[in-house]
Formats: sequence, C-alpha cells, structure tokens
Amino acid sequence: MESNFKVNMNEYLPLRDVVFNTLRQAILRGELKPGERLMEIQLANKLGVSRTPIREAIRKLELEGLVLMIPRKGAEITEKNMRDVLEVRKALEELAVQLACDKITKEEIEEMKKAAEEFRMILKNKDITEIAEADVRFHDIIYMATDNQKLIHLLNKLREQMYRYRVEYLKNPDVHEQLTQEHEEIVYHIKRREKVEATAVTCQHIDNQVSAVTDKIRTKNN
Repeated sequence: MESNFKVNMNEYLPLRDVVFNTLRQAILRGELKPGERLMEIQLANKLGVSRTPIREAIRKLELEGLVLMIPRKGAEITEKNMRDVLEVRKALEELAVQLACDKITKEEIEEMKKAAEEFRMILKNKDITEIAEADVRFHDIIYMATDNQKLIHLLNKLREQMYRYRVEYLKNPDVHEQLTQEHEEIVYHIKRREKVEATAVTCQHIDNQVSAVTDKIRTKNN
C-alpha cells in the first residue's frame, strides 16, 4: 500500500467519520486502486489511528458498495464489483441516450457540444480530477436531457461508485483521444436523433472502460 493519502482531522467529526471520509476519497480518487486489499493493520499504521475506526469505516464503505468484504481475506475493491457497477451503468446510459434522442432541446445540444469541447481542452492540463469532472459534466447533460427524474436519480445514486472506475480509466493518457472521439460521436448521433447509433457508441464507450480497468485489476493481482 504505497498511496500518499493521509487523514485530515476535523474537530467537528468523530474519528470514525474522519477515517471513513479519508478512505472514501482515497478510493474515489484512485489512490486506493481496484483490486487492492484493504488491511486493517496497515491502514491503521498509515493513518495513525487504532483498528477500530478503520474497521467501522470499512463496514460503511461496504454498505456504499465501494468495497467488498471477502471471508478470511478482508476488504477488496474487486473486479466483480466493478463489473456489477458498470453493467448497471451501461443499461441506464443506453436508456438515457435513447430518451435524450427524443427529448433533448436545442439549448441542451449546445451545452453537450460545449461540454465535449471542454473535455478535449481540459485533457491538456493533465489534472486527473479536472478531467474526470469534465467527463461527468458531459454525461450529466445527457442525463438531464432525458427529463426522467427516476432515471436521473438512479444514475446519481451510482455516481460515486462509477467515479473511481472513471478515474482509473482516465489515468491512461493513451485512451484520451479515443474518449474525445466517442464523446463527439455521441453528440453527433443524439443531435440527429439517431437512437441506434447513439446507443452503440455509448455501449462501446463503457465496454472500453470495463476492458481497460479489468486489465489493471488483473495485472495488479498477478
């Protein structure tokens, strides 16, 4: 466990909540990687706390779906969990682009085009957090264009679980140009209300992420 994250004390929060927030952000930012085992003793030593708040934090992370407890092995950020999350995301985003093709307004099309361009420009900064947030903004416009509050709610519920895999994928600069092209193709097809084509590009967009992150997890575990 070579990550550089550290606990930031907050006089207004109990220690267990501080530890939980620290680990949660480390997972979402990719400082704790998919496939990495979270060992109580190592984490306690790293953060300078006892094992009790670590144990409590890991339980809360499991409830959020950010880690998986494996008997006799401890907590892991697993390939299975990643696939479960991204399979659901794929199904929801297929529906989102199809509804967006029907309902998107001219103003939202312009916002989507602008977000795709901003994503391309932010790639030059090489700041992974800014890149991930730009990617989120692009997809959020599509979600809002569906005008389906239940769907938007479900996607938002998955937001943080998706975010850590998004970050892990975006860390590879070799995929940035491909991502940019996929965004532009999604814009092109939604603008023309082409459901089949927009859905196909969106599915490929997510399949590429699954494949890349799976390779990272397996490499780490070998």
